Amino acid sequence: MTCWYEGPLAAFDTETTGVDVENDRIVSAAVVVQDAAGTRPRTSRWLVNPGVPVPPGATEVHGLTDEHLQRNGRWPAPVMEEVGRALAEQAAAGRPLVVMNAPFDLTLLDRELKRHRASSLSHYLETSSLCVVDPRVLDKHLDRYRKGRRTLTDLCEHYEVELAGAHDAGADAQASLDLVREVGRRFASRLERLSPAELHTLQAVWHAAQARGLQAWFARSGNPETVDPAWPLRPELPAAA
Repeated sequence: MTCWYEGPLAAFDTETTGVDVENDRIVSAAVVVQDAAGTRPRTSRWLVNPGVPVPPGATEVHGLTDEHLQRNGRWPAPVMEEVGRALAEQAAAGRPLVVMNAPFDLTLLDRELKRHRASSLSHYLETSSLCVVDPRVLDKHLDRYRKGRRTLTDLCEHYEVELAGAHDAGADAQASLDLVREVGRRFASRLERLSPAELHTLQAVWHAAQARGLQAWFARSGNPETVDPAWPLRPELPAAA
C-alpha cells in the first residue's frame, strides 16, 4: 500500500505585501497538484493587484512591483473566490494540502476572503475538511534538537530538495510538496502508519507545544512578542470595542 507521502498531494503558497495576516494582502498565489511522487505536477497561478501599495521591502523579497501588479494583476475578489474553490476541490478529492507555515498563508487567505468576498475559508470547506501538512511543524517535531533556522530555504537545503526560484509562489509550493515527501521518507518509521487526518490532528498538538516553548523562551529573554498556538488557521481577532 502506498504511503500518504508517496501518493496524491497538493500544495499552496502565497506572496504578500508583508507578514501581518490581519492587514497585509496577497499579491500572488499558487496551487500545485501532483498525483504521485515522480509524476508531472499541475500548477495554477494567480497574480493579484492588491489595490494598496506594495512596500519596497516586500518587493525586494518577491520581485513584484506596484507597476507590474497594476498592469498584470487581477482584482482580488475573483481571485480569492477561485483560490477558495481550488482548495475546496483538493479537500473534496481527499488530497492532503501542503502549506509551509500554514497559519500564515491560510489565515491571510481567510482574511482576504472576508475582506473581498464577505466570506471565510471555512465557508468553502463546509462539505470537505482540509488535511494540512506543514513541513515546518513536521521538521520541528521530528528533528527538534537540530540547531539552525527552519525557513523553506533552510529546510530544502537540509533535506536536499531543489528550490528553484525562491519567493515565487509556484516554486515555493512545489518545493514544499517535494520537501514533505522527503521528510516522510526520512522519518518513515514514525509517519507511514498515520493517515492524513491523524497527522493533521497531531500537527495541531505539536504546533501548540512548539508555540508554548517559543513563548517561554521569549519570556526568559524579555521579548514581549506573543506566539499564537493555533494551527492551521488563526482565529479572527475580536473587534475593538
